[in-house]
Amino acid sequence: MAVTTNRVPLSGLARKLVADGLLDDKAAAQAFQDALSARIPFVKFLIDNKLGDAKVIAHAASQEFGVPLLDIDSIDIDPDVVKLVSEEIIQRHHALPIFKRGNRVFIGLSDPTNLQALDEIRFHLGANTEAVLVEETKLARAIEKALAAQDSGLNDMQDSDFENLDDLEVGTQQEAAQESTEVDDAPVVRFVNKVLLDAIKRGASDLHFEPYEKYYRVRFRVDGMLAEIAKPPLALAFKIAARIKVMSRLDVSERRVPQDGRIKLKLSKTKAIDFRVSTCPTLYGEKVVMRILDSDAAKLNIDQLGYEDFQKEVFLKNLQKPYGMFLVTGPTGSGKTVSLYTGINILNNDDINISTAEDPVEINLPGVNQVQVDEKTGMTFAKALKAFLRQDPDVILVGEIRDIETASIAVKAAQTGHMVMSTLHTNDGPQTLTRLQDMGVQAFAVATTINLITAQRLARRLHPDFRVPVDLPAEALRGEGYTDEDIADGVKLYGPGIGNADCPTGYKGRVGIYQVMPITDTMKRLIMEGANAVQLADQSRAEGIWDIRKSGLQKAKRGITSLAEINRVTME
Repeated sequence: MAVTTNRVPLSGLARKLVADGLLDDKAAAQAFQDALSARIPFVKFLIDNKLGDAKVIAHAASQEFGVPLLDIDSIDIDPDVVKLVSEEIIQRHHALPIFKRGNRVFIGLSDPTNLQALDEIRFHLGANTEAVLVEETKLARAIEKALAAQDSGLNDMQDSDFENLDDLEVGTQQEAAQESTEVDDAPVVRFVNKVLLDAIKRGASDLHFEPYEKYYRVRFRVDGMLAEIAKPPLALAFKIAARIKVMSRLDVSERRVPQDGRIKLKLSKTKAIDFRVSTCPTLYGEKVVMRILDSDAAKLNIDQLGYEDFQKEVFLKNLQKPYGMFLVTGPTGSGKTVSLYTGINILNNDDINISTAEDPVEINLPGVNQVQVDEKTGMTFAKALKAFLRQDPDVILVGEIRDIETASIAVKAAQTGHMVMSTLHTNDGPQTLTRLQDMGVQAFAVATTINLITAQRLARRLHPDFRVPVDLPAEALRGEGYTDEDIADGVKLYGPGIGNADCPTGYKGRVGIYQVMPITDTMKRLIMEGANAVQLADQSRAEGIWDIRKSGLQKAKRGITSLAEINRVTME
């Protein structure tokens, strides 16, 4: 006898799941009824409510109905076929046209009992349709990506989609008029605005507009990873670049040299987001990269940054010293600016004079005197530092030590009773000490002025709802860097599982991993004796300082991130 609810008989798929022991009778009946009431495909309802595994359900459905199971991630979806069906129908039925063969259109479905979708699409197209089974989580990602690409065709967007963008600040009226015949294209304007808004909604840190010989693509960097979100027509490459250049007050007519600019996007009367814009001529046109500078998104609470308790204690102790250098190091995109601003935010009181020189000023802090460095006007880091020293500072922040002039002035400021905070692009603490000497700073100056070096990386956090256990033998754990003591305590590692449309990778957000290295008397002696980075690193470990690798391994051990992610960010 078929399993039924009080009113509605279950589908064959629901019966199959019950028969295979994947759902019990009561749960299947309730889920089927709730999916009908909500007008949601049964499989989508199961996955959204975490009542089953998408891969297992897909295999069960394929066996029950004899529908071929397709790995949609392994094929290129035909955008012209997607455009044949309206976004409203795709979203309502959770069904995606994938490709066309003759007069037959193949429709990706996660629920093969969704015959209504096939019938409506068949009627809409006037062509035969055939179902292809796709895992629900992969289908959700494919629909999102396909519709984003469909939006980039610039055909279906309405002005009402951009009601929040009316206050978008662009260039001056003269600049806007300069190339009005080339960039005053309403669909292009709407497309660029939509991409900016989408980037903010997705929590992206960077946007990449990239021209190639045969296609043009737009990518977002989310949680440190780049992903393609749209492929506008190649013919629009120039117009898109020109529109962005007008918005950021750049010279639209100049396409042979790199340019830098900014855009301010006002989302409301009280919230605005800045975009730092960089253009660069490439073989097939201008590549444009935009970095999102969202002051509100920056978490300036040290408890949220990921420092271990003992590392936080050392960080705060050295932050309170009245003079010396406080350095944060790491590659681009490792969170150095947020760490520095966190320290400044802690020190920011009425009885302290704080001045910063930055390129660019990424976060506005009331009570802090912030200077925008501009090489074009001659306002360099070195000139800003010299000016600060004549204005009775207590704390000086230098956005980056790039050259010997800036380094020398920063060292002199630290030697004359000021706290100097800055960043360098080095991999860890010991390398920072040798890098400054390579730049020309004398060894005794390095040894006597630096109080603390914090090296850092950002690793993606595992989403607690989607992480899955990963078992490794003891030998493999030792090979990764875990000690016998760690293994005795129990090393329980996790990896990313199958997520959902909001978290397709199994990762959500990022966490910092740190090496917090105070400069002890022994370390100072080694510096003045000319020790190299390897010798300094050995001394650091002897003093119990965790390097970045060990810090990351401990976070993986606690299930905050995965071992694969630690290997990625520490390049081991």
